[in-house]
Amino acid sequence: MTARAASWLPLSSGERSVAIEVLVHGPLSRTELARRLDLSAGSLTRLTKPLIESGLLVEVPESGTSTEARQGRPSQPLDVVADSRSFLGFKITEEMVYGVVTTLRSDIVARHDRPLTTHDPAEVAGLLAEMTAELARDHPRLAGIGIGVGGLVHDRATVDESPFLHWRNVPLAEYVEERTGLPVVVENDVAALVEAETWFGAGRGLDRFVVLTIGAGIGYGLVLGGKRVPTAEEDRGFGRQWILDPHGPLTPEGQRGSAVSLLTVSSIRYQIHAATGRDLGYEEILALAATGDPMPARVVDEAARALGTLVAQIANFAMPQKILLAGEGVGLMDVAGGTVEETIRRNRHPLAAPVDLETKVSDFHDWARGAAVLAIQVLVLGAADA
Repeated sequence: MTARAASWLPLSSGERSVAIEVLVHGPLSRTELARRLDLSAGSLTRLTKPLIESGLLVEVPESGTSTEARQGRPSQPLDVVADSRSFLGFKITEEMVYGVVTTLRSDIVARHDRPLTTHDPAEVAGLLAEMTAELARDHPRLAGIGIGVGGLVHDRATVDESPFLHWRNVPLAEYVEERTGLPVVVENDVAALVEAETWFGAGRGLDRFVVLTIGAGIGYGLVLGGKRVPTAEEDRGFGRQWILDPHGPLTPEGQRGSAVSLLTVSSIRYQIHAATGRDLGYEEILALAATGDPMPARVVDEAARALGTLVAQIANFAMPQKILLAGEGVGLMDVAGGTVEETIRRNRHPLAAPVDLETKVSDFHDWARGAAVLAIQVLVLGAADA
């Protein structure tokens, strides 16, 4: 069973459209659903009947109104049965595997993490299978697995390249499917996060939306027309070529003054170590900067100005309705958010609308949830292009 073909419901294109609309925006009345999809009442009835019979959709009472008080079933809104199936999401880092179980609406109901002691692909697949078996004991209605990897992924199945794991051409979906018997979809971790935020998070209902992540690397995802824009350069390290200050720092991880050199956790730690000889953690550096310690304050201020410049450039060219800033490096905003906002304004036209910048304090379980959303999209709804 391939990840692209797998679906626990053999949905037609029309049924799929109805299911996606209710999943993402529901509960919805039949009238509203027909309006959104430009369907007649008869067509909508024909399309929803098998979805209700299969248990994917259910009629629910309107908010504040009992079922008995409603007159006529057609007026009852439709909603998905969120706990009808469970989904696994895994985020693989260099040192850990973070796992979550979610509902059909991507709500996390369980977490399970394991250290990664080897990067051998077969052994990593075996570890994922062990974690799947452990989680399946309490969540037996598993419908599929999503896996997020930092790297370039082909056909949502094969990891073409992952610098963190030192992988090339690893058919990860095939390996995990063989060991678990479940359909598997693999994707770049930033792409998975973008999909999750587009369907169920900060970007839901928006036409133009951007996700920017700072942490181990720089991630960027663009949504146009409500859909993520895929690119062949996904996770090819574009942050190394995004020069924000040609006179900025040079680190082993990027060109001089690049987004990577200025904003990644490892680069900020490298700059402090090179200047002071102190090997400090990222949170320690932020805390020292907040107290006015000169060198950490200088490096953090430089990073904040770089982030503001980057956000302004994105806003100027992509013109998104919202930019979501996420990743393990977002603590920068707590210490130097004012500098970021001032820099954004300085790099925007005076009459430009304010940038709607939302900061999401997240951990690796949020990235794992993004992978689970891929399983929801591709495996349940067959919505490979959603």
